[in-house]
Amino acid sequence: MRNFMSILIVGEKPSVSRAISAVVGASSAHKGYTKGNGYIVSWCVGHLVGLKFPNDYGNGWEQKWSFSQLPMIPDSWLFHVTDSTKAQYDLLKNLMNKDEVTEIICATDADREGECIFRYVYNMARCRKPVKRLWVSSLEESAIRKALSNMKPMSAYDNLFNAGYARARADWLVGMNGSRLFSVRYGGKLNIGRVQTPTLAMIVQRDTEVNGFVKQKYFTADLNCGAFTLSSARIDDEKSANALVSACDGCTVTISSVKREVKTDKAPKLYDLTTLQREANKGFGYTAQQTLDYTQSLYEGKLVTYPRTDSQYLSDDMAQTAFDVAKLCDTYFGFGIFHTPDIAKVINNSKVSGHHAIIPTSGISTADLSSLPTGEKNILTLIATKLICATAPAHKYEAVKLTGICNGTEFTATGRTVLDMGWKAYAKQTDKKNEEKSLPAVSEGQTFTVQASKGEHFTSPPKPYTEDTLLSAMERAGNEDYDEETEKKGLGTPATRAATIESLVKNGYVERVGKQLRATDRGKELVKVVPDEVKSAKLTAEWESKLQQIEHGSLPEAVFMSGIQQFIADMCRKYGSVDKSVSLSDGGHEPIGKCPKCGADVVKGKFGWYCKGKCGMNIAKVYGVELSDTQVKGLLDGKSTSYTSKGKKTIVCPEIVENPYNGKMYYQWKTERGK
Repeated sequence: MRNFMSILIVGEKPSVSRAISAVVGASSAHKGYTKGNGYIVSWCVGHLVGLKFPNDYGNGWEQKWSFSQLPMIPDSWLFHVTDSTKAQYDLLKNLMNKDEVTEIICATDADREGECIFRYVYNMARCRKPVKRLWVSSLEESAIRKALSNMKPMSAYDNLFNAGYARARADWLVGMNGSRLFSVRYGGKLNIGRVQTPTLAMIVQRDTEVNGFVKQKYFTADLNCGAFTLSSARIDDEKSANALVSACDGCTVTISSVKREVKTDKAPKLYDLTTLQREANKGFGYTAQQTLDYTQSLYEGKLVTYPRTDSQYLSDDMAQTAFDVAKLCDTYFGFGIFHTPDIAKVINNSKVSGHHAIIPTSGISTADLSSLPTGEKNILTLIATKLICATAPAHKYEAVKLTGICNGTEFTATGRTVLDMGWKAYAKQTDKKNEEKSLPAVSEGQTFTVQASKGEHFTSPPKPYTEDTLLSAMERAGNEDYDEETEKKGLGTPATRAATIESLVKNGYVERVGKQLRATDRGKELVKVVPDEVKSAKLTAEWESKLQQIEHGSLPEAVFMSGIQQFIADMCRKYGSVDKSVSLSDGGHEPIGKCPKCGADVVKGKFGWYCKGKCGMNIAKVYGVELSDTQVKGLLDGKSTSYTSKGKKTIVCPEIVENPYNGKMYYQWKTERGK
């Protein structure tokens, strides 16, 4: 009997694996995989294997939380198979160890997380067969074929795995130890996260600045010269402002200086994920997670390149492709460009370490763009627009500054005249801060008889964070002492920042108020009690920088882990006692309504809104999604609400339905699929 040999390809998601199957000819569909032409193609469905929780180690860690358990630092790290995806894990384990499988291709997402997803499964299955790495940034057939011909052995990506594995262990150590330590110290459950807590601290700090702001009034003396107005410098004393206005009213101002300068605004860079998330939030109000979900869907639909990138440049080998795609964008989005796309401006090999910037693919030429969901269409349009703008000429304008003297005091006016719109002709968003009016032709020595008036102004308060400004702050955290060319530290990575924000909302530490992200009382409470080293953005950013060094092979992961373990040990030693000087909230809030199931009061406790009647009604969550205070109040008042997860809208109705689980009956809000 003839033995057939096969190569097993393991992707991260079914949709990605289907694209690969089509290229390699694995067209025969089976449950959990496809097969054909000497290939078996299967997938992971995200993390099938993960680090075990403390309760699974023994060591007394499964008992009631106490200081005596800490620090929890495993001698060796243990893994478990995720219950919900055990069937797919068992299938992959079986496929990996089949006699006919002689070689494996890792085709999970080409980043830290993707590397860990595959290797955790590979190691758990005790597989020892040779592995090659498929590194793709686009799911177009041509890109997959090119990647298949340029594969490297898995060992070439050991540093990438080491960085991802180190990050997972660091998060475990800080989260598990920190949560137990400070929960016991202060007598209430607190969720501590390596990236989450410093991010929350930034939001709390900003809210404190906003709430504590006292606006200050100041004045200017304004001289109306007919076609333009000259203004004095800021004057804090109203009497002085009034005196200057009186002294100048009806007098002559002489133009002492006319400065004209041609300036340019360079074309913007291409999108990395964080910049795309920021501009999508600014333009459409999308959360970081929504933008990631929409972009991921476009990637799987072969319409854009890989989304989880931190680069805003393309590599040399992308030059012709980018030029062709820019022309396609012009055709299919109707930009009407008058220039030849200058691709050289967006090419920089040294700025592309893993994945290049996000751009559309040639797939836009054959896709029915009108049939795309609104969110995906908006994101694709943003990405196409950015490619057009980034390769367009600079925006040129003439900046003018007039200076005039009246009664010995200097007054000024500024304006600008556009000389060449350049890339701004294609930008969808207006640049309001630079919308200065042009000034008339004025010469030095020219005089004007003026009408003087007093201008009243107020200092501006700091603005609460939006997802746009928070993502920017997370990206810049820890970078104050570094120039633009230095490798960024920041909180988290482009791939993880959205999840961090969502986790803060889900855990009840932050709530969305329109576009704003505001700390809840619970969030303020946590930041108040944890010490600076736990909520330090600078320290966490330093750790992120070290993870980048591990990825690039310049720092052994053992050195990083030793530092994290020492940090945990020191923290547990320093704060391993009860602190009764701080009192966490005891849930003594005024009721906001009656439980629709039993009629008992609904109040807010340490863990969110709950029914005091303990009837099993899930007041504050729907299928694991945390509802905001406003949403809970609205439902109790009989008003429907909604949330969006993974690009899909769910309507929550003020009605209750039964939800049996593990032999018990629970109750929750009724839901409907959004239109």
